[in-house]
Amino acid sequence: MASSHTAPSIRLYVPHDLSAAAVVPLDEKQAHYLKNVMRLGPGDALLVFNGRDGEWRATVDALGRRDGALQVGDLARAHIDEPDLWLVFTPIKKARLDVLIEKAAELGAARLIPVLSAHTSVRDINESRAQALVIEAAEQCGRMTVPEVVPIAPLSAVLDALPEDRRLLFCDESGAGTPVATALASEAPGPWAVLIGPEGGFSPDERAMIAAKPFAVPVALGPRVLRADTSAIAALTMVQAHLGDWR
Repeated sequence: MASSHTAPSIRLYVPHDLSAAAVVPLDEKQAHYLKNVMRLGPGDALLVFNGRDGEWRATVDALGRRDGALQVGDLARAHIDEPDLWLVFTPIKKARLDVLIEKAAELGAARLIPVLSAHTSVRDINESRAQALVIEAAEQCGRMTVPEVVPIAPLSAVLDALPEDRRLLFCDESGAGTPVATALASEAPGPWAVLIGPEGGFSPDERAMIAAKPFAVPVALGPRVLRADTSAIAALTMVQAHLGDWR
């Protein structure tokens, strides 16, 4: 016979410290979501996490028009470290950029780093929207942390700032790199970053700059030309399968 006690299906990210019996305040957006979208009321159960204290059971204490509060119960899952995997990407048009950001969060990227390159058609990124997307993705996919979205910067500056011990999986749209599965089979798990180029590809000077980095690993993502968002999903999947938490 199935148990009548089912785990709450709603997860909410909160920035506040979490512990047993703590009272967590809700902002206007969170209160609206719980009250008007999810139709919760006082006493209803949910899960909360903050990226550092684990995942906790909680109940709705109060929901108003502009704010609310949760009562924290007991620990549901202890915090676990997630793969230290970064995604370096050039912004693309809005709908596809939203997909790229959402799926990168679902696939376990810890940091999203937008860069400007010679052929980048979109020269800016809405950081508040990107942060909202990664929070929503983290809530829905069950991960314990929320990816960091950093301000956009020139490709050269980002490459120069990368730690030397972080390997860079350079997804070479020319197809000249080693097949990705072959390349990753001989690599160590260590910290990794995935680099995805713009829809027009990197310029010759940029390709030379990337290739000159001792930590760069040029790879090919198969025989077909992939869109930037598809490339990001494919590359993150391969890293997680070979070196990350899919093993």
